[in-house]
This record gives sequence, structure tokens and C-alpha cells, in this order.
Amino acid sequence: MDSIKEDVTSRRSALKKVGAAVSVMAFPTIWTSARAQSKQLVIRDPGGPYSDGFGEAFYKPFKAATGIEIIPVVAQSDPTSLIKGMVESKNYAWDMALLNRQSADVLTDKKTGFYLEEVKVNAPEIPEKFRSQYLIATLVLQSVLAIRTDKFKDRPMPNSWADFFNVKDFPGRRAIRRNPADTLEEAYLATLKRGEAVYPINTQKAFENLSRIKKDVQVWWTGGAQTSQLLKAGEVDMCTTWNARAQTVIDEGAPVKIIWNQGLWSVEGFAILKGTPKADMCREFIKFTCDAQRQALYTKHLSYGPSNPDAYKYIDPVKAKKLPTFPENMASSIQIDGRYWSENKDNLTERFNTWLLS
Repeated sequence: MDSIKEDVTSRRSALKKVGAAVSVMAFPTIWTSARAQSKQLVIRDPGGPYSDGFGEAFYKPFKAATGIEIIPVVAQSDPTSLIKGMVESKNYAWDMALLNRQSADVLTDKKTGFYLEEVKVNAPEIPEKFRSQYLIATLVLQSVLAIRTDKFKDRPMPNSWADFFNVKDFPGRRAIRRNPADTLEEAYLATLKRGEAVYPINTQKAFENLSRIKKDVQVWWTGGAQTSQLLKAGEVDMCTTWNARAQTVIDEGAPVKIIWNQGLWSVEGFAILKGTPKADMCREFIKFTCDAQRQALYTKHLSYGPSNPDAYKYIDPVKAKKLPTFPENMASSIQIDGRYWSENKDNLTERFNTWLLS
């Protein structure tokens, strides 16, 4: 790590080359020419419990098995612009990045270009629904409704998105993500009968539903850690969030319940930046992460679901019931359509922000 700290000047210079639109962040710039022969892979992950879980499950044992060192780098929640800049400039600060399916689809869109390498890893142990040409899931997460149970001791508790958007029968302080992704699905789901298709989203109905409860939304949150704090402090009665964020405060003793009904599931996996000279090493690492026992290890730190079903053979049964890919928690869940967002993200974000300010 000392060499990384000493390279601040080079890192800042490299970031300027990525593009003016990219925010400066703390990650090591290791020049492609110097790295081509080294046994290192620089990987973007979100940090925190991800780094702890992946460090124990993947990073350390991969180095022990292969001699290849994994250097994890914390970066912004949506790194698509930064990845595009790296690939276009051929200045690779990262070799791989942990991405969700939506971001991977944005980076492999026929209209805007391809910024990821094909995975080309044989992984039949991972169900087909968790695999694509450019991404093999390492974990599965769900966007869910979280409830403060102490606020519903003497009254019915919301159990669906229709309930969440029903202010009359389920009054209370609400928090919603300040982003069209997930939020529009949730608003539209509240208008549908069970089994009706979510995509393409009827955005008119979704925005109309959001408008009905707009005045009852206390917080429009922007980050997962914020939702954990809101729930822990009891600042809201119900909150849309990611399941692991709610589970964190449950584990800390807060009276919070996850509503798995109509959870929106997506996957995250390690994607290879197009053109990196270490693509084959990246593929070796991706194959390594598909192992059931290794995936079971990260769940000690991170309450997301393993993509390899056999991982549950190695997970404590009590813990297993708290994870998104546990069969009962997947039963009524709905897959997020990443391709829909790759095609509609920009215009819906603009429309959402305009609506929010109206």
C-alpha cells in the first residue's frame, strides 16, 4: 500500500485523461505497460463489507492458489462513465469492476458501444438466469420494502408495493430512492395485479402513483448507508432499500422487518474491461469466484445471496433464511430488466428529476 500512497501525482494525472466528467477518486493508477507482466489484478468493488467478504472468500485464497494479487479499489456507485473513459483512452486503472446487470447492459449496448470483454468462462454451476455473455453473477440482491415493526404494533403492516403506496390505510413516514431505477418499478407494481408484466414500465401510471404520495415522503435517499441510518434511528416507518442494508440494522437489534414479497432482484458480478491486457487472468479469477464454498464464505460479512445454489450446503440455516436467493425469498421476487434501463436510463432520469422538482 506504501507504493500506492506515493503515486498520488501519477494517479491524479491519469484521472484527468479519463475525462472532465469523471470525478476524482482515490484509486491506484498502475500503468498498463508496467502491469502487463505483473501478477496483479486491480478490481473495483464498493468497499466496506464487500471488501471484507470478498477478501476472505476470493482475494486472499486466489493469491494463495495462483500467486496473482488482487488489489481492490473503492469507487463510485455507478462507475459506467469512468469505465467508458478508461476503455476509450486505453488507460486502465482497473482490470475488472464489480457491476450490477443494469450497468453491464449499459456498457454493452449496440447503440453506444461495447466496453466489456466477453466472459468466456464455463460455469454451469451458476444458473443460466444469473449468467450473461458479459457477466457471471457472484451475488444476487433484492430491492425490498423495510418496515419498522414498532410503528405497526396495533395496526396492519404493509406487505406489498400496493400497501406502500396506500397512504390512507397505511399512514406513516416514508423514504424512497431518489432515482428512477427501482422507484418506477415499485410505483408501477403497486398498480398491477399479481402476474401482470412489469416491463415495459407504464411510466405515466408510475409517475401518477408517485405523485399521489409525494407529500408523504419524508426522505428521498441517495445511498444505501443512508437507508440503514434512517431505519436504525426510526426516522421513517417504512423505506425502500436493498436487503443487506436492512439486514444490517436487524442484526444490530433494530425492530425492522424485510418484506420479501415483490422484491426486485438483480445480480452483481465481476466484469472485464474491454482491452485490458489481463483478460485471461480476469477469467481465471471469475471462475474461481463461482465455487460454492467460497461464495458461502462472503455471506458472513455480506447479506446478499450466493449465485451458486450449492453454497447453501455450507451456510448456517438461520443465516440462509436471510439471503435473497433462499428459495422462499425468491418465490415472489421479480427480475429487474437491465436492458430496459440501458435503453431508457438517460431520458427517465431527466424526467424523474424534473418531476421531483415540480
